[in-house]
Amino acid sequence: MRLLRYEEIVRCHLSPRLGHIPLSKLQPLHIQSYYSEALLSGRRRGKGGLSAQTVLHHHRVLREALQQAVKWLLLARNPADAVEPPRPKRREMRALDGEATGKLLRAATETRLYVPIMIAVTTGLRRGEILGLRWEDVDFENANLAVRQSLEQTKAGLAFKQPKTAKGRRVVALPGLTIETLKQHRKQQAAERLMLGQAFEDHGLVCARADGNPWPSNSFSAAFVALAKKAGCTIRFHDLRHTHATQLLRQGVHPKIVSERLGHSTVGITLDVYSHVLPGMQEEAATRTDTALRAALAESD
Repeated sequence: MRLLRYEEIVRCHLSPRLGHIPLSKLQPLHIQSYYSEALLSGRRRGKGGLSAQTVLHHHRVLREALQQAVKWLLLARNPADAVEPPRPKRREMRALDGEATGKLLRAATETRLYVPIMIAVTTGLRRGEILGLRWEDVDFENANLAVRQSLEQTKAGLAFKQPKTAKGRRVVALPGLTIETLKQHRKQQAAERLMLGQAFEDHGLVCARADGNPWPSNSFSAAFVALAKKAGCTIRFHDLRHTHATQLLRQGVHPKIVSERLGHSTVGITLDVYSHVLPGMQEEAATRTDTALRAALAESD
């Protein structure tokens, strides 16, 4: 699916704007000019420009292609390296506290959203990872689940894709409450399968529509936003991932463990994304160090 997206970027944006320039004559100024124009009027349909995040993605695709040209000795240097790509503003991150999390779960009781919400707040999985989770990926005996695929909504329809990185393919330990929830959910799904008979499409998915088919990302998110609003929470489903990470860090869980649960490629990404949580942790660490050292000095007197 990523290849389709890259092909679209090249065909619809990069090639029309830069394709007429011979590779040997492509200069940083050409690329910088394209980025500026794309931000102002880069939309193919309607008026207006592309978002900084989208143009940054174009930059990454273009730079990677030009880097291959450097490896093949078609270019002496990569002109994209001398360009300043746009810097997207980081979206405001919202994380629920324990009370709000409980309120959201109670509002989701008896709905199909209860299980995916429970998985999100106790594992930090992404929406696509949860919607792509299969029963064969859940190990009840060892209380964990394996992230092996993700459900993606494309122009051609729904498709499953593998995680982008090796760290994305991971095994996440499950708390007892999540195990209990999944066991009960599996029984309910089996009852639905019997009731629908041949109308049930068994894809082996944990979080599916009532007929067993994959749950489209857009309709899933719309249902979640409506539920969250009803519960008094103005959040995206992705914020449940932030909730899981934030709560773990505040509870003193090592960032390396949090990084592994989230599937980040490096712990540095985790520390950067959740740097707002760390100041309080630094103060707590200093307090614990002070307490331990005072106790040790008192014993030596």
